[in-house]
Amino acid sequence: MKHAILLCSALLSQCAATAAPAPKQGPALAPTEIVAAAPAADWAPIAPSDLLVMDLAPDAKGAARRVVIQLLPAPFSQGWIGNIRKLAAAKWWDGTSVNRVQDGYVVQWGDPDGEDKTKAKPLPPGLKVVPVGEYEGSPPQKFEAQLATSFRTHKSDDDYYSPPIFQTRVGELQVIYDGFPIGIGENRKAPAIWPIHCYGTVGVGRDYPPDTGSGAELYAVIGQAPRQLDRNIAVVGRVIEGMEHLSSLPRGTGDIGFYKTAEERTPIRAIRIGTDVPDLPRYQYLSTESKSFAAYADARANRRDAFYIRPAGGVDICNVPVPVRRVK
Repeated sequence: MKHAILLCSALLSQCAATAAPAPKQGPALAPTEIVAAAPAADWAPIAPSDLLVMDLAPDAKGAARRVVIQLLPAPFSQGWIGNIRKLAAAKWWDGTSVNRVQDGYVVQWGDPDGEDKTKAKPLPPGLKVVPVGEYEGSPPQKFEAQLATSFRTHKSDDDYYSPPIFQTRVGELQVIYDGFPIGIGENRKAPAIWPIHCYGTVGVGRDYPPDTGSGAELYAVIGQAPRQLDRNIAVVGRVIEGMEHLSSLPRGTGDIGFYKTAEERTPIRAIRIGTDVPDLPRYQYLSTESKSFAAYADARANRRDAFYIRPAGGVDICNVPVPVRRVK
């Protein structure tokens, strides 16, 4: 852990994804080819209990529209995720809608009358009020132990970082941990970790602080990564399937993308935890601790396949989406 922090402190923005080198012989593989060649052992299962499944009303042609969200693992955002599980179990979102689509920013859904106390849909009992301090947390022992053993100084062509280190901002180390992009503060006396906003990130809508949102109002990022939201709003997951159903919705014509009329909103048929969805496919992600992922991250940072002329020498963490697949 200390070696990784010192390395990134010295290099600052030059701290690029450093991973398995390209093969010394034969044509260099594209990232998609590395993923396709990854052995079965390099893929990690996603438990159905960690999936949130949203069924929108069919599109204009009658085609089904399903969005599958993977919820964040502990220690991140567990207060809000606990609330989300209760809301899904209560079928609270059934009959609500997508209420906001702001171009280049977010799609937001929940109760369209949530701001009107006389019309708002009652929330199920037992939801937790989560404090602002839980936007970030302290690294658990598992996290610390893994990083301490997996980050090391790059010594030879056969060495690699697992998970890779990505380009950073001052005061922040970035890694992908358990399939999610994570920021780590460089204050070694009081380290903190937090989820990072990228395309497809799902977060919790809220009012002005100290309100942190209950989890009933959710959004998904559909534009440039809004990193200014990190540690200012709760991240609870990422879309792993069906993102096209959100990003293609008509843009709202009201302030900050809210729809002006009920007719413009997209109805939500149901939102359930994966274990309550019949015949839900099984999903896997390319383990971010595997050599295949290290090679994939390096290829994203340094394209050597035939189309490219010059390797970039680095990559933003949000431009290394973690591959997800359905289990055959």
